[in-house]
Amino acid sequence: MNTAHLHLLVNHVPVLGTLLALALLAWPVARRQPSRAKDAMGLLVILGIVAVGVYLTGGAAEDAVENLPVVSEGLIEAHEEAALAATIALGVLGLMSLVALWRYRTRPLPRWVPLAGLTGVAIVAGMMAWTANIGGQIRHSEIRGGASALPTQEASTESSRER
Repeated sequence: MNTAHLHLLVNHVPVLGTLLALALLAWPVARRQPSRAKDAMGLLVILGIVAVGVYLTGGAAEDAVENLPVVSEGLIEAHEEAALAATIALGVLGLMSLVALWRYRTRPLPRWVPLAGLTGVAIVAGMMAWTANIGGQIRHSEIRGGASALPTQEASTESSRER
């Protein structure tokens, strides 16, 4: 397993984890049971730490693929910038969750805490999804907006017949 493979394996954790945290926070907000939000907040603390690790594997993954013929340097840079912003946002959200968990460890959470967390995790989940989409475009030209997929075997055969 090389570093690019490691990055591809672990990058799904914060993306899917933020979606899970979103669902785990939506339930207590909808039910007006703020005490049930503590599990989601604990998950956000863990995801904030994991996101830093994922970001750190990205540089080595870039080194592994940047010279391949179908890889766009512009997409790599866009992915790197989006990843930094999303990692910082998730780190801040995780830190805020840790502070709230510590502050309210012996008292019930006020209703505004899960609501604020839900708002934050919705934003961060969007940032993570955007970052993942850009990352996917680095090697998957078929998902790039406005760009055609790589030629199929049939198209290659037809163009060679025309010559």
